[in-house]
Amino acid sequence: MSTKSKAKGTKAESEVVKYLQEWWPAAERRALSGNKDKGDVAGIPKVVIEVKAAATQLLTAWCRETWTEMENAGATTCVLVVKRPYKSVGQWDAYVPYVLLPWDPGDNEGQKEVELWARMDLRLAVLLMTDVMGH
Repeated sequence: MSTKSKAKGTKAESEVVKYLQEWWPAAERRALSGNKDKGDVAGIPKVVIEVKAAATQLLTAWCRETWTEMENAGATTCVLVVKRPYKSVGQWDAYVPYVLLPWDPGDNEGQKEVELWARMDLRLAVLLMTDVMGH
């Protein structure tokens, strides 16, 4: 990762944290954890938040990464936040897993689980999280 893209990611993470602190004052950027990463934002109980600010969108890989980080953190839910150019932070895309469905691909490998992710803006994701968490 180049210094420029690292700085871009750090700036995006900081913007998301500042936005989230209105509801969760303890929200902060998480220190890097190596191969057992637990997301980019700490301080929201049982929630992992991963932030991406890349020109090329790799949603499948990013969703998989966010799910793994949720498992690493022992959290119960996760949110993938993707920066949208020329939009305020509350309008950035937020992807939230909402169901695991059994799926038979018909290729004799047996039944697998499929993750389905809902896309909304970060503002709506925050409203849903505050509602669920009783804020």
